[in-house]
Formats: sequence, C-alpha cells, structure tokens
Amino acid sequence: MRYPIDVRWSDEDGVWIADVPDLVACSAHGATPHEAVAEVEVAADAWIEAARRTGRPVPSPSPRP
Repeated sequence: MRYPIDVRWSDEDGVWIADVPDLVACSAHGATPHEAVAEVEVAADAWIEAARRTGRPVPSPSPRP
C-alpha cells in the first residue's frame, strides 16, 4: 500500500516533518526531507501492524492528484 505523505519544514523544531494524513497521528521528522520520509515510512508500517494486531481498521490510502 502506498499512502500519501506530506512533508514540511518546522521552524519551531528545526527539522523536516513528514505526516501520513490517512493514519491518525502518524508522523516523523528528520534533518532532510528524505530522512523524514524514510522515518515516516517506518512509522506507517508500525502503525498498520499495531492496528491489525489490535483489530482496529486500517484505512485505504486516499487518492492523490
């Protein structure tokens, strides 16, 4: 599954933040956009695994234009 990922710079934290909007509270950060995306991909895998293990629904990826 491929989920859309949003990446933005955080002046407050001084890092790049990557979020997976389809997965509630799934985000990560890194020194570069690439690092933030790599970290959030790991977080998304863990989010999905935890949801399945506990019987919570896993949303389908939303389409991106």
